[in-house]
Amino acid sequence: MLVRRRIEEKLCAWKDRQEGRAPLLLYGARQVGKTYILHAFGEKYYENTVYINLETNPSVAGYFADDISPERLLRFLETTVNAEILPGKTLVIFDEIQSCERALTSLKYFAEQAPAYHIAAAGSLLGVAINRQQYSFPVGKVESMTLYPLDFEEFLWALGENRLAEDIRRAYRDISPLPEALHRRAVELYRYYLIVGGMPACVQAFCRSGKLVLVPNVQNEIADNYVADMAKYASASETVKIRACFTSIPAQLAKENRKFQYKVVQKGGSAALFGAAIEWLAQSGVVLKCQKLEHGAYPIPVYADISGFKLYMGDVGLLNMRAGIAAQTVLVGEGNTFLGAVTENYVAQALTANGYDLYYWASEYAAEVDFVLQKGAQVIAIEVKKGEHTKSKSLGVFAAKYHPAACIRFSEKNFGKTENVTALPLYAAFCV
Repeated sequence: MLVRRRIEEKLCAWKDRQEGRAPLLLYGARQVGKTYILHAFGEKYYENTVYINLETNPSVAGYFADDISPERLLRFLETTVNAEILPGKTLVIFDEIQSCERALTSLKYFAEQAPAYHIAAAGSLLGVAINRQQYSFPVGKVESMTLYPLDFEEFLWALGENRLAEDIRRAYRDISPLPEALHRRAVELYRYYLIVGGMPACVQAFCRSGKLVLVPNVQNEIADNYVADMAKYASASETVKIRACFTSIPAQLAKENRKFQYKVVQKGGSAALFGAAIEWLAQSGVVLKCQKLEHGAYPIPVYADISGFKLYMGDVGLLNMRAGIAAQTVLVGEGNTFLGAVTENYVAQALTANGYDLYYWASEYAAEVDFVLQKGAQVIAIEVKKGEHTKSKSLGVFAAKYHPAACIRFSEKNFGKTENVTALPLYAAFCV
């Protein structure tokens, strides 16, 4: 099954760049499809592809221990795969590059001495690996991209609902309601997405069978792999803390105030005890960190409160599975308070995939805006509602105090606009 991914456009732009193209470094959590997309990209746009897994091929990884000049490495790789590597015609893929520090360092020399060759590298825990002190990262010598789980638009593509995806984008551009039948169909598929999530293996299982009941088995396997990675890429004591933080996320989001609390992880817990574990989870892409703002004014990063944050799962389907929510609860839509957290997680995932850093704002008087974005010099306030009930004062409080360029309210209602607020259906989050 071929899965269409939006990152293909960025990969094509990288390939076609005439000057200043550096080796590509593709980030992303385990099993989001990094290897798949690079293979598919190579097959579609190059004459041939050379694939090297540096974790499972220790003889090749060992060759990087000595001289890592591009000429020597390319000659060795050609003999290894018994194929000629041609500038602009061959895509060389170094997979699991985090397992070989010298291979990561070699990207600098490919950028400086052999820029005509197309080199792409990927790794499951690249963010974790390069933040270790012993890793010599080729700063300024690579082009970085991040692959996330499929967003709702890519999910629609996988289901063959391309026309519906186009209709949603068109309605977003015009802020014009979809016909009621299309709106209801989009809401139904959106609820399917909350259950399935965007991990490619889960989407594939659903598309092949059409059965939601088969998806949790795949999600459990992915979650087990995440836990295995914690033991593989962290010390024993670190692993215990990372796993405890990871396990606590559904309970953290179940609170009315979803701010992360160390005491939920462990009685007497603190930033000193669990701060490094949380950073590990964020750098691995397993979780999304949403920072609290003390003020909602431009530029918002300078007003971040580093002690206050929320943690969302990197994939909403995995959150549902970890929380133990029955599929029928999500399909009904209303009636369960935890669905509010699920809906927030979904929007956080969509915004992250579109390149936004996540922030939220809370006042001392209990008003809270779920997400505050910065786009250029503009501040955008976003409120998220799980169903069609949209009454809330928080967005108005924020708007009166900070006068953002736009206020958006997500819910299951159709597209609409008032004088102060743009109403968007939740299924259109990928458009923002």
